[in-house]
Amino acid sequence: MISKAELRPGAGVRYLFHGVMVGDGHRPAGMALLAAQDEAGVPPGVWKGRGLAALGLAAGDVVTERQAELLLGEGRHPDADRIERELLAQGKSPEQARRATVLGRPIEHNRSPKTDKAKERTPWLAFDLVFRPPPTAHIAWALMDDEHRLVLELCDDIARDKTLAWLEESVAEIRSKAGGKQRAQVKDGLIVAVFRHYESRATESRPLLHAHAVVSIRARRPHDGKWGNLSADSLMTHIVAADTLYTLYFMEEVSARLGWTWEPREVTPGRRPVMDIAGIDRRLIGWQSTRRQQIEDALPIVTARYEEQQGHAPGERAAYALACQAADQTRPPKRTELLSLTELRKRWRDSAIRAYGADVVDRLAERARAAAAAVWARVRPVVDLALAAVDVVAVVYVMRGAFARHHLLAEARRHLSYVLRGRRHEPGLDERIVQAVVDDYTRPVGRGRRMTADLRALYPRDTEDQAVLRPLTRKRSASPYERARLAADALAARVRAARRAERLGSRPRPRTVAVPAASRSHPRPLRTGPKDGRLLEQETGVVTVEQTRRTLEAAAAQMAATLQDSRRAREAAYGPRPQPTPATAPPTHAQQQPGTPPAPGQTPGGVT
Repeated sequence: MISKAELRPGAGVRYLFHGVMVGDGHRPAGMALLAAQDEAGVPPGVWKGRGLAALGLAAGDVVTERQAELLLGEGRHPDADRIERELLAQGKSPEQARRATVLGRPIEHNRSPKTDKAKERTPWLAFDLVFRPPPTAHIAWALMDDEHRLVLELCDDIARDKTLAWLEESVAEIRSKAGGKQRAQVKDGLIVAVFRHYESRATESRPLLHAHAVVSIRARRPHDGKWGNLSADSLMTHIVAADTLYTLYFMEEVSARLGWTWEPREVTPGRRPVMDIAGIDRRLIGWQSTRRQQIEDALPIVTARYEEQQGHAPGERAAYALACQAADQTRPPKRTELLSLTELRKRWRDSAIRAYGADVVDRLAERARAAAAAVWARVRPVVDLALAAVDVVAVVYVMRGAFARHHLLAEARRHLSYVLRGRRHEPGLDERIVQAVVDDYTRPVGRGRRMTADLRALYPRDTEDQAVLRPLTRKRSASPYERARLAADALAARVRAARRAERLGSRPRPRTVAVPAASRSHPRPLRTGPKDGRLLEQETGVVTVEQTRRTLEAAAAQMAATLQDSRRAREAAYGPRPQPTPATAPPTHAQQQPGTPPAPGQTPGGVT
């Protein structure tokens, strides 16, 4: 998953240099950055992103302390010291030399008394995006051998880099004009400093493989190449879609390199499941996530206080806010004891063996491979575009009502994660699912780019908007996600029924049933899709055809049983009925010559 935080001058910069860059440990005053990283047992940070070329940096270069101070702490060129010396030697004033090293608007501008009210705020300097794999990946990384550990770290690197590339290619926008009202894609790309961490900040250390990707807010405009600020709301709006993309990429890399697969696990009843490595002992999840248990212990107290003050139980948003409050209240202080990764792994392994035995820990990889074989024996990793589209629109509609394209994109990637279980997906398949939803099952609502579900392509005779799903979505005893799954199952059944009707109508059958068209007081004309001009057909009468077929089959079976009973009763009373000789028997339909009319009481086939 991906969590976000903003870095601003003051406390944000101190948190960056004394926490993020040294593994969330404790950095004594005056200690050099590389020495603090070596003592904390974490690798030095590296630069990422396509925007580095404009600054003379390259991807993979080590992040020095001075570069981070200048770019991430002051919004200046990372080589500002050299540039200032050269300009001073040319006769420029100190103010001119310093201003030449500033990328975009100086951060002091927002603190100036001459600045208008809209700009009297603390400016942003960077975004801190924290990438964390699923919980079972932490367990496998911490307790397996070094070969598996290195492969999992590589999978995390690849998934993170691909997600950052998607953000800079498809999401990142730069502001321009007054108030930043105009947006455009960045000229080069993003500038990111990545710092890898190995453990949680809890007093009792637990494995937590994660990385802080500190994204600089500075970028170049496409039309003139000048430096400006990224649009914060564009990145924050797409953070959930980036989260699901990172998880999808990580699952694919792990399955491709280690042969493992994934299965859903329900963490909280009625909420979205998470994807875990199949075969990992679930008891180890509780051993690894001590912070979650601390939060769960404090949550009932916070919830009871809320209910006493408000007089009702918290809703979905209030419950999330209370969970964040419980997390803040139980946040432990940072540890002062610093250990290398080798020492940490030995300590984690000993702790897990004491808790659950050596057999559970030593056979993790073996059981993951066995579980993968069992999963692939019963799961077909095939994506059905039509079923994926109705699944996505049902879940997003029930959960949100009105939604935007990035909500559909996030849910489409969740659907791919569940269906493929780690198999590679075709590039652009998530966008194709979203486009199918937008074209066939949505309509615009309100102002802006919001839309809502429009299911008339599946239910042409629905006289009231979304009336078919209203009984499902109003089941208030169930959670929103449970109601969303009910709606998705209903739409999937509708698609399958339409496919069955299409196959029945196109396949020649020995006996056909003529069904009169259902009368309609106000027939709905054919509708043309507003997006691509495709013709959406009227309802095919699937329910009527199925009901008629079942009624005829039941009546035929009952008539055959009645005739059989009467024949047996007659034979018991009068003896068997004499059979006609072959010479006098009328020819069957199959024995008739061409052009010969059928015998009385017979038809050439079918049911009238």
